[in-house]
Amino acid sequence: MTQTLPTHPAHQDEQRKRPPTRPRRSLPKAATRGAIGSMAMSGLRQFTTALGVVRKVPPEALLERTAPEVLRELPVERRPAAVELVHWGVGAVGGAVFGLLPGAVRGRAWAGPVYGVAFWAFFQTVVAPALGLPHRHHTVSERLALLADHILYGVVVGASPWPHQDQPD
Repeated sequence: MTQTLPTHPAHQDEQRKRPPTRPRRSLPKAATRGAIGSMAMSGLRQFTTALGVVRKVPPEALLERTAPEVLRELPVERRPAAVELVHWGVGAVGGAVFGLLPGAVRGRAWAGPVYGVAFWAFFQTVVAPALGLPHRHHTVSERLALLADHILYGVVVGASPWPHQDQPD
């Protein structure tokens, strides 16, 4: 027969203050959340570009700079689909990276939205300059729209596991 020892009251307080931890998500599930987050962003971007708030989406500029010959080979009507696939792929990679974060971080309500903003900031400050993407001066409304869709991405990536709590692999 096993006996559990009572926990000291000070330790009980510490345990209550700790954020709930989630088991490490499997990379395929985390990547899927990232792709779905990118799809949600795409919907919001469709709205903001239709309103004229966002002029050119970053994945389009990425493809134009890194794979112009591939883009030229595609029929004009198929190019938006290629841009979306690149966007979803980048989102899937971002989701997988989020899935690698410690459970104590991922378990925080703010983690997903902050991650979405950080992901955008990383792209703007590191990836875009490294790829030689032209630096555009966005209007305030365009920056707010891009910020909003990255917050949305983070909300989806950091959302509660579906359809049920993830189990470690």
